[in-house]
Amino acid sequence: MPVPWVTKHRPKHLKEIVGNEEARQSFLKWLESWGKAAKSKRAALLYGPAGTGKTVTVEAAARDLGYDLIEVNASDERTEKALERVAGLAATQGELFGRKRVILLDEIDGINLNEDRGAVATVGNIIERTGSPIVLTANDPWDPKIRPLRNACALIEFKRLSGRDCLPYLKRISTVEKLDVDEKALKFIVERNEGDMRSIMNDLETFSSGRKTLSYDDVSSLAWRDRKENIFGVLGMVFNAKNASWARKAVDVADVDYEMLFEWIYENLPHQLREPEDLANGMEALAKADMYLTRIKRTQEWGLLPFAFDLMTAGVAMSKEKTKPAWVPMKFPQRISYMARTRKERSIRNAIGARIGRRCHLSVRSSVRQQLPYARFVFRNSPSVAARLASYFGLDEEMVGYLAGTEKKASKITSLMGASAG
Repeated sequence: MPVPWVTKHRPKHLKEIVGNEEARQSFLKWLESWGKAAKSKRAALLYGPAGTGKTVTVEAAARDLGYDLIEVNASDERTEKALERVAGLAATQGELFGRKRVILLDEIDGINLNEDRGAVATVGNIIERTGSPIVLTANDPWDPKIRPLRNACALIEFKRLSGRDCLPYLKRISTVEKLDVDEKALKFIVERNEGDMRSIMNDLETFSSGRKTLSYDDVSSLAWRDRKENIFGVLGMVFNAKNASWARKAVDVADVDYEMLFEWIYENLPHQLREPEDLANGMEALAKADMYLTRIKRTQEWGLLPFAFDLMTAGVAMSKEKTKPAWVPMKFPQRISYMARTRKERSIRNAIGARIGRRCHLSVRSSVRQQLPYARFVFRNSPSVAARLASYFGLDEEMVGYLAGTEKKASKITSLMGASAG
């Protein structure tokens, strides 16, 4: 059975890898100095678009330095037990026959928190106690679920490969495969695959099947791939768009849902449109988009969704008339960060509202809005009444602590509840 070109021509040594020279040298320097400097990171996170050489760099570096490579695909072996069994064991075992080892957790952003919420914490624990260098790879390093891991790693960015990087390599492969290929055809394949070497190789092999020559006309039917962009690329499409259609495309290629995309645009709009008139027009477009999204949720009229998309992308993009071009870093939405920080508090608040609601025949929302402020006042000023209310509504210690505000007051109320029960 023929070996696919992407496997047959996979680089075995660092010097054979195409592009990202600076990233490869940074990784090699980190790997060689691992454990020697007190402040050095115990793990590295290689991040960037698919097909830019992240995984093959780790494989080649391990081969060049004589390391044993323990490879785990985090999106497949994603459970807490599986990661601990493979990666945890490898990280804490001693060296075998005097050979060092490097542990690769590929596609770490592929961990599914719905299936195993302990996986990220397990990887973080493995990094803390590892006796060998650990390397993580990800397409999107800013995914909120891997934030604890990102903070523990040395970050090394791999960028999209350019035509200048790819063409000499593709020409050498064509020579080995005895394929006479038009340079224009190669450039077209590279452009359509946006620097993804795996996709480039697969397309080159596909189109050359049964041929000895390959022209531009042979590949011109290649469709633009339906590729997902990370959020920073998407925001660039919105804020730097030259026309409305390009900005509108951002919704189709975003790797986040439209509600999260709205939050990202809302957060970064004041920093990207710095002229007051541009900012006012952009905010007005976003306000109208928010109005449509709210109406859709209430009425389920999903036919209105394209109007919201047009306003939050093209409407914002076309508001940029007077703001001069300048590079401004994108910021994570503070509203999302706040919601994450207050999730536990909201959970307790809703649990209290549910228990009050059952007794008072109110919805959770009504209980939280109408009754909780009074309950909080009572719990912080009248321990005896608070103890009776806590018993009546069936509140647990955590709920009492939330309403009381201080550990001392909560302890007094709890003791009164115990005395009353006795």
